[in-house]
Amino acid sequence: MWGSADGGTPEVTLETSMGPFTVEMYYKHTPKTCRNFVELSRRGYYDNVKFHRIIKDFIVQGGDPTGTGRGSESIYGPKFEDEIRPELKHTGAGIISMANAGPNTNGSQFFITLAPCQSLDALWTATSTGNKCEV
Repeated sequence: MWGSADGGTPEVTLETSMGPFTVEMYYKHTPKTCRNFVELSRRGYYDNVKFHRIIKDFIVQGGDPTGTGRGSESIYGPKFEDEIRPELKHTGAGIISMANAGPNTNGSQFFITLAPCQSLDALWTATSTGNKCEV
């Protein structure tokens, strides 16, 4: 679901087997990345896709419809470039970032932080913050 209750910052609600959670999109900072995530969500690309990688106290990763960690395609084609912004940090649980196989290889996969992960700050495009989620 895409939108904002008050017409402010765009939000997406993700429905999971553990319940829904809402994330605030960093659209002004990472417009191409946010558009990719929102459009894939709107198209149902993520429907019934499992989190294929779970690392306790670090991240959960999903967005691969094959469930193997190898599938990933963006709305722009197979891959698109990073939008890493130094002001966006992985400061706690609930930050969503694009998962990729190296620089400029973003597709559909994403991860959600389960704790502060400052080591990821310069490597991954932060897309949103789950300021309304219980992770």
